[in-house]
Amino acid sequence: MNFRNMEEFWAFYVNQLSKPATKHWHFAGILASILCLIYSLCFNWWCVFLVPLVGYGCAWYSHFFVEGNVPATFGHPFWSLMCDFSLAW
Repeated sequence: MNFRNMEEFWAFYVNQLSKPATKHWHFAGILASILCLIYSLCFNWWCVFLVPLVGYGCAWYSHFFVEGNVPATFGHPFWSLMCDFSLAW
């Protein structure tokens, strides 16, 4: 799918998160990745490699096993990340 702007993508993105558990998994992934980032900056910079694994791991789990769809990250990684943070905010 081609999207002309963020508003069009947002409508698609929200449609892909129809179940509350999916939104909870996304929020948990964002929170955990932020905590991993803070830890890596303060204590062990090698943990910075865990930031995307933890964040995307939780989100992708929710898409594959809760929603039963394909994550939007595969087609639109930047917009998907921006929407994740908007959703968490």
